[in-house]
Amino acid sequence: MVALAVASQWEEAHPGQSASRIQVEHVSHGFDAPSGERLEVLEDVSLDIALGEFVALLGPSGCGKSTLLRLVAGLEPADSGVLAQDGAPITRPDPSRIVVFQDPTLFPWRTVWDNVALGLEAQGILKKGKGHVDEALKKVGLDGFARAYPHQLSGGMAQRAALARALVNNPKLLILDEPLGKLDSLTRLEMQGELLSLWQKNGFSVLLVTHDIEEALFLAQRVILFSPRPARIVSEISVDRPYPRHRGDAALANLRHTVLNHLGLGKSW
Repeated sequence: MVALAVASQWEEAHPGQSASRIQVEHVSHGFDAPSGERLEVLEDVSLDIALGEFVALLGPSGCGKSTLLRLVAGLEPADSGVLAQDGAPITRPDPSRIVVFQDPTLFPWRTVWDNVALGLEAQGILKKGKGHVDEALKKVGLDGFARAYPHQLSGGMAQRAALARALVNNPKLLILDEPLGKLDSLTRLEMQGELLSLWQKNGFSVLLVTHDIEEALFLAQRVILFSPRPARIVSEISVDRPYPRHRGDAALANLRHTVLNHLGLGKSW
């Protein structure tokens, strides 16, 4: 009933827009290490992402956050447990769930426009969707660079192109794996604002992995904290602050202290 109420509220606030509810139930996963031993990465992880919700994942490096993103994206099946999108099992990749990685991975021989058009081209619908490419470029502020090549772009512009490539598919869930991790600090702050604006205008759900506590608290409505590997959820922090948020907000500073405490780093603050 709670999920239905959240869905109804979201639909009223975002008419004509699309988002997905993601359910992760008792998921465990691991890999075979080079030594032949089984390396457990995720342990009994359960998570529910509401329609249009912005959720960030925080935890020690290598604990399994990116692995969870891969499972949600459908890039590989979980060893055990259930992952579902709007009630349907996630068994493979789908254009409604798009991943944006830390590296923009733009093809250097293709223009920005052609890079953004890749998804539609792969689906065989580019001829009908050319207007969507132009619209996606406009959304990220790159409409004036459609015929530029990747080597002519700054780091922030390249990441905007990667976001446009995701948006052209009209995703219901945007999966972000440290997308701003390689940017300089000033560009990173600017891109955080861009991400928020895109999320608010388009209404999709967002699942973000970041190692930056301030970034998680500035962007997300809820922050999920993971233990060291094998990753278990140790806490969920609700960021009940209105947008636009201010980086000097004392409430965010207090939440940062709470997060550090949960991660065993409270004495460093």
